[in-house]
Amino acid sequence: MSTTERPRILIVGGGYVGLYAAMRILKKMRYGEATVTVVDPRSYMTYLPFLPEAAGGNVAPRNLVAPLRKTLKQAEVLTGSVTGIDHARKVATIQPAAGDSYELPFEYLVVATGSVSRTFPIPGLAENGIGMKTVEEAIGLRNHVMAQLDKAESTSDEEVRRKALTFVVIGGGFAGIETVAEIEDMARDAAKLYKTVSRDDMRFVVVEAANRILPEMGPDLGLWTKEKLEERNIEVYIETSMDSCIDGHVMLKNGMEMDAATIVWTAGVKPNPVLANFGLPLGPRGHVDTAPTLQVQGFDYVWSAGDNAQVPDLAAGEGAWCPPNAQHACRQAVVLGDNVISGMRGFPQKEYKHKNLGAVAGLGLHKGVAILFGKYKLKGRPAWWFHRLYHGAMVPTFNRKVRVFTDWTLAMFLKREAVGLSQMENPQLPIQEVTPPTKPVAAAEPAADKELASK
Repeated sequence: MSTTERPRILIVGGGYVGLYAAMRILKKMRYGEATVTVVDPRSYMTYLPFLPEAAGGNVAPRNLVAPLRKTLKQAEVLTGSVTGIDHARKVATIQPAAGDSYELPFEYLVVATGSVSRTFPIPGLAENGIGMKTVEEAIGLRNHVMAQLDKAESTSDEEVRRKALTFVVIGGGFAGIETVAEIEDMARDAAKLYKTVSRDDMRFVVVEAANRILPEMGPDLGLWTKEKLEERNIEVYIETSMDSCIDGHVMLKNGMEMDAATIVWTAGVKPNPVLANFGLPLGPRGHVDTAPTLQVQGFDYVWSAGDNAQVPDLAAGEGAWCPPNAQHACRQAVVLGDNVISGMRGFPQKEYKHKNLGAVAGLGLHKGVAILFGKYKLKGRPAWWFHRLYHGAMVPTFNRKVRVFTDWTLAMFLKREAVGLSQMENPQLPIQEVTPPTKPVAAAEPAADKELASK
């Protein structure tokens, strides 16, 4: 922990809002005006829209993360968690990655903890489910899928093969649909290298509780996407949910049952539960309640934005809230950064107002769907190109942009690498297998027994 006599701007979270707000503040701030401190359990920011492509092997995992210390060289980056806020004393309790917790004073506070996967007490989910909120989960899913193809190739037991080659995705939003499309694309390509495994042996299932998939795209594009997925033999079941998945035995509310070795959980997100310890006003769903200026209601030194905030959507009209997506988070962060500087200097705050530019979704290589400005609709390859151009431009730092576009350019000439590194999950295993067992340590003989033995 460093000490400073300058006022501290404490940013809790290094995701979209945390990173972009810190970049904006550092850009606008005078030299020596304040200390910017960013606290996050991870030392990097993850560009979440690329997680499905990382799972499908189209983007290298290191190219979708931005290291905080390298990106924010003028800031103080602490790897750890903020576990509580004392507003009366203006101090935060920090639990570092190693060592005892301590208190850190601040003058201004930015709450950007983001969201976590929304789960339910479904039997077997914690033991068998794989999420899609972190780069570790995305790469773990890729390695897991490839391991299942290897397992199916190595056995003639039909029951084992059927379970290994059944892939179930719970959730029909952007994360679920893009994930199932990418891993189906990858598995289809990989199957060409196997002698006893083909795409016809595989089963892909999407389960969605609502009455359509991709609700942000509207009913017609959602229906078109469903039809295109079904043309690829991806089963899509709407208006149903998963009741249990104990030992990989999936039971759906519509009565369908199947054994699946791969269960991906993408059924929405919720604000980070740690917000309950921050002493801030929360909305009905646990979001921090903010004004249009992104200041937390009732606090003139606290700002919040992104997935963990309930931000009025002035462009949509009274009573509307900004949806929790990257588009709003990145733009809110810029306004938030400006307002922190204004608040520090005693200037008026600016309200956040941004009209939704639309939405894009990739459905595998050369396939996609998009809606622009609420009226222009793209399907197939044009939507896929727009998806890549938009997200390639939005990924943080010039370094990462170059690396991502290089990945995509190389993929135009080189085939996708169909290999999984499942042993990454347990790097100690190889040395454990070759290390001989230790000999039991003989108990020391009492001194009296030694003396008798010598006689």
